[in-house]
Amino acid sequence: MKIIKFDAIDSTNSFLKELAQKSIVENFTIVTTNEQVAGKGQIGTKWISEKGKNLTISIFTKYKNILIENQFYLNFAVSLAIFDTIEDLNVPKLNIKWPNDILSANKKICGILVENSFRNNQLISSVIGVGMNVNQTKFPSDLNNVSSIKNCINKETDLEVLLTNLQMKIIHYVDLFQKKKFDFLKETYLSKLYKKDIPATFKDSNQNYFMGIIKGVSNNGKLQILLEDDSIKEFGIKEISFA
Repeated sequence: MKIIKFDAIDSTNSFLKELAQKSIVENFTIVTTNEQVAGKGQIGTKWISEKGKNLTISIFTKYKNILIENQFYLNFAVSLAIFDTIEDLNVPKLNIKWPNDILSANKKICGILVENSFRNNQLISSVIGVGMNVNQTKFPSDLNNVSSIKNCINKETDLEVLLTNLQMKIIHYVDLFQKKKFDFLKETYLSKLYKKDIPATFKDSNQNYFMGIIKGVSNNGKLQILLEDDSIKEFGIKEISFA
């Protein structure tokens, strides 16, 4: 398994995607950097990280005989790999916030961006971007819902050891995905899902507020919410947020 290290780069995901287009990339190749100057989050958002303090990586994975319709199970697998890695550090009150943020005590400590490539009707490869707040303790004032592992456990974490542990977890869970252990991945993911089965207030893309209860996630990745009229409605990414 190859690891490519940079002191600074615009985006590890962008670099790895371009590399995969130009050459044959070994499965589970990792690109990591001390500083990412144009990091990407979900739906065009930016990921901001203090140099040398956090884990900023992208991992290339490839598959055989995985249909496009099953691609979201990969999000389950990746979220669980990162959840387990952080849990091993005794970080308290961990949850996975749909679709794939990792929270501790309701504050985000890790973001994930999965970018998939397809051929015909099959998923052939992915670039998995991980931005994990590890040893950074101060964040911009407008990011009041963000924290780090150090803030949670009051000690620094060795980034090299953390990377190795994460790599092993990713390999394990992606192997489960490749073996089509979809039911197990979904069931385990839902057991760690933030606010599942708890009444909460949501806001839709039209800025309308409503009460609901998260009941699950559909196989195509949409959040399933039980509404006050006892109907269940599905929402895609950016169609809903917690109020």
